[in-house]
Amino acid sequence: MAQYSVVGRCPVCGDELEVTRLHCPSCDSALEGNFALGRFQRLTREQMQFVETFIKNRGSLKDAGLELGMSYPTVVNRLNDVLTALGYTDRVKAAEELVISPEQRKEILDKLAQGKITADQAARLLRGK
Repeated sequence: MAQYSVVGRCPVCGDELEVTRLHCPSCDSALEGNFALGRFQRLTREQMQFVETFIKNRGSLKDAGLELGMSYPTVVNRLNDVLTALGYTDRVKAAEELVISPEQRKEILDKLAQGKITADQAARLLRGK
C-alpha cells in the first residue's frame, strides 16, 4: 500500500487540519477522535524542505543559502517565515511592536524628571516593558 506524507493545511482554505482516525497496520486496530497534528505539520512543503536543508547544514544560514541558491537576507526571511508558521514570534516584528512613539518617550522622560517614576521604571518603560 502506498504511503503519503501527511499535510497539515487544508488545500482548499489553508486552515489547519486535524487527525480524526489512527490505524495500526500490525493488529488492524483503530482509534478515532480529534487529534492535533504536530507543529511541523503546519509547514508547507517548501518550508519543510528549507528546514531539512538548514538542519543538514548544521544550522548555518550561509551554507543553507549556498545550497539553496539564495542570498543571506532571503534565507533569514525564510527562517523567520518558518518560525512564524511554527507559532514562534518573529523577533524583528516583536521588536518593531515594542517601539514606543516619540510622545510616549517624552512623557516617560518628563515623569522621570518630575520624580514621578524611578530611573529603573523609566528604563523598563522605554524598552516597552
